[in-house]
Amino acid sequence: MSVKRTYLDYNASAPLLPEAREAMVQAIETAGNASSVHANGRNARAVVENARDKLGEFAGASAAQVIFTSGATEAAQLALSPVLQVKGKDLSLDHLYVSAIEHPCILSGGRFDEGIRTILPVTGDGMLDLPEFQLIIANRSTGAPFMVALMLANNETGIIQPIKEVANIVHDAGGYLLVDAVQAAGRIAVDMSELGADFLILSSHKIGGPQGAGALVLGNKEIKPRPIIRGGGQEFQLRAGTENVAAIAGFGVAANLCTGQLDHMRKIIYVRDRFEKDLKTICKPIGNKRGPLVIIGENSERLANTTCFAVAGINAETALISLDLDGISVSSGSACSSGRVETSHVLTAMGLDKDIAKSAIRVSIGWNTSEADTKRFLEAWSSYLTRLT
Repeated sequence: MSVKRTYLDYNASAPLLPEAREAMVQAIETAGNASSVHANGRNARAVVENARDKLGEFAGASAAQVIFTSGATEAAQLALSPVLQVKGKDLSLDHLYVSAIEHPCILSGGRFDEGIRTILPVTGDGMLDLPEFQLIIANRSTGAPFMVALMLANNETGIIQPIKEVANIVHDAGGYLLVDAVQAAGRIAVDMSELGADFLILSSHKIGGPQGAGALVLGNKEIKPRPIIRGGGQEFQLRAGTENVAAIAGFGVAANLCTGQLDHMRKIIYVRDRFEKDLKTICKPIGNKRGPLVIIGENSERLANTTCFAVAGINAETALISLDLDGISVSSGSACSSGRVETSHVLTAMGLDKDIAKSAIRVSIGWNTSEADTKRFLEAWSSYLTRLT
């Protein structure tokens, strides 16, 4: 008999929205290459451009500022370019500054050489250390332009970063700001002009669209990164290759539905707060076997859908296996480590004790989550703790 599964790992990948699935099926049935000039090609092109319009509207940008990619990682590699094209002329950047809690696709530095990259510290609350950041930027030895990469909301903790303040500091010093909005999209408002972002990264499957589609949104269509994939003239000559029309169609529909998901966040907050209250009741310390419950970022501004918690003395890998056998899908952090359970670089950067970092579990909920789902997790978690005593 198969175990009924409860999915609580939306930050890894949200379930596909029915409307996005329908749009994909219709797109698949539309024959033609979006670069072809005949009727079939024009039909496929219309699907892509309709989705581009929706993504632009969602991000507070024009359609001409939206560059479709195969996902957020490719979008990050495209954006992390030490040479920008500004009004058709090359502009060299002399440094990249990246916060210590970024996703690995940002921490990798893209096309910036290691020697011109600096990791920015964060506070114990998981926020960029603004005073230290200001000092670093103020003490730059050159007046050359540079790039800063900072996520809007962290994928492991849900903690929201002070993007507007950072944008002001960066722009006053002549720099450019890349914002990873992958986890924030669909959960809080994402508007390029409000944020002050020069480049914005989005991912389809985090908002209920299909896997295999992402976007780099330009703050100004006259300021572009150098392309990585060259060949045809697709995506305004910034990303060659035939577009994944079906995935892009689903992405566009998911983005269009994000406004409704933002309204749904009120319900999500209620479900999360009730869940965390019950979790505190269950996770009482027992002798030397386990410590008190720690909810990471509990006192920081964070996404309504994310609970990252830890109990010293609990092994996250063992806990995940137990929960999986009980039909519960959660995570121990980022889902981009080829199935490995590793100590979180995010929690380490926050200065959390090693025993806490090793025991962290992330529960992330979304549009299809009910209180019954979180109650199933609590029952399975309570059972797991009981077996440890």
